[in-house]
Amino acid sequence: MSGSVVQDDQENNEVHVVSSNDFFRFSSTEDYYDPFMESGEKLNKYDGLSSNTKRRNTRTIQKFHQGTSGVRSKKIEDPDVTGYVMFEVVEPPYNMHYLSKVYEVSSPHHAAVDAKVSNIVGLGFDLIESEETKEKMEEIEDNDLERLNFLRRKISRARSKLHREIDDLNEDESFTETMKKILTDYDATGNGFLEIGRKIDGTVGYLGHIPSTNMRVRRNRDGFIQIVNNKIVFFRNYGDTSTPDPLGNDPRPNEVIHFKKYTPTNNYYGVPDIIPALPALAGDEFASKFNLDYFENKAVPRYIIVVKGARLSDDSQRKLLEFFQTGLKGKNHRSLYIPLPADDGNTKVEFKMEPVEAGVQDSSFRNYRVENRDEILMAHRVPVTKVSMSSGISLAAARDADKNFREQVTKPTQEYFEKKINKIVREFTDMFKLKFNELSLTDEDTQSKIDERYLRMQVIVPNEIRARKGLPALDGGDAPVVLTARAAAEQNTQATGNRRRDQERQANSPDNSGEARNPQGEGRSAQ
Repeated sequence: MSGSVVQDDQENNEVHVVSSNDFFRFSSTEDYYDPFMESGEKLNKYDGLSSNTKRRNTRTIQKFHQGTSGVRSKKIEDPDVTGYVMFEVVEPPYNMHYLSKVYEVSSPHHAAVDAKVSNIVGLGFDLIESEETKEKMEEIEDNDLERLNFLRRKISRARSKLHREIDDLNEDESFTETMKKILTDYDATGNGFLEIGRKIDGTVGYLGHIPSTNMRVRRNRDGFIQIVNNKIVFFRNYGDTSTPDPLGNDPRPNEVIHFKKYTPTNNYYGVPDIIPALPALAGDEFASKFNLDYFENKAVPRYIIVVKGARLSDDSQRKLLEFFQTGLKGKNHRSLYIPLPADDGNTKVEFKMEPVEAGVQDSSFRNYRVENRDEILMAHRVPVTKVSMSSGISLAAARDADKNFREQVTKPTQEYFEKKINKIVREFTDMFKLKFNELSLTDEDTQSKIDERYLRMQVIVPNEIRARKGLPALDGGDAPVVLTARAAAEQNTQATGNRRRDQERQANSPDNSGEARNPQGEGRSAQ
């Protein structure tokens, strides 16, 4: 009965006890901090601003404070003079701190974001040969194996060196950890920021993550502004080495690559996938709070107390309220004694305690919460098998869901990130391209069977498999595998599938060996 109030109906001599609760609201963003909404006078005292910039900001503030009579206002703050005005940055469509808080308080949303992060960049990365490198290898004649092996060894050494250089660009964390932080921001707030620092000679010397909560885009798209810990910093766009620092203090600002989740409603910022599912988040929060209150009260339901034919004194009302607020909550058994006056000839005194929704409503909103979870996962396009165990889903159906998840969600996002990051890789070398490892739908045993078939059919050569496994090339491994007459006949039999036992085995194979089967009654039908 926390938050209870007493309502006294004087006309009908009735006393009612009701309750209310306040908690996190998913639909409200006004109460969350925005460093750029601070007053101009306060921001003008932050570190990172030159004297000329401070004087220019002061003139801007005075211009906003100017009255119609030409006399300057002496107000300390004006809501129109904020960081968005002073630094010419654009306000995002949703409060960034609010979006980051939503990521922390919603378990389905948190799990969906982490699932995408783990499957998009969390599996690591590889460096594959670029088109230029492949063309040079194709120019070498097949019979010049010595030159081809020399080139393969050179490529292998260069790949290992570039791997080390990329990981050494940040002393505190690996490149994969940096990308996981950026992608978490990207999916939680719709925006991710990668910082690039350069050495004196202009080469890339640092890669790091910048939290999206305190970064804003300049209105002219000539850079970014960050405010954190009473300090203001300017960043250039990646590749821009000439734009001066508008704050005036940094002759060589670092650069930033902005990853944003596209939305047609805003040209400066991205919007996360969770925005359409905010009502489901709010409903899930209400259901959770209802269950918590239910158990905090030792499963004691809410009550309406009705007294007819008598009036309770103020002292009796206070004691009654205290009993429900402090005496009943959290206790297994308590007794309540209420003295009532005797009935007279015309009035009968009645005292009732009627529970409100005493029964468990819809299994404590179990179905409602499942629907909310499904709506949140649908907004993220993440299958439920990626975030939790779900009963009633076959292994083959889970594999189909994983396939769709890889083709429709993880792979397009990987291509988007790879295109931007490969601009940095090209500053080191044009021999390789960075490629994030994809979600694998086959185990080692299945992959080995696929490789064996391709080798027998002379689709690939042994060194191609070894390169994929990160192993050095073998002498003669660039020549196709030559099959004996018996092996060739066996290969032809397997390829055509004309062996009866193989056909029966394929027809009777379980779901985990192929695609999911249709439920009973939902197979093919003749029209």
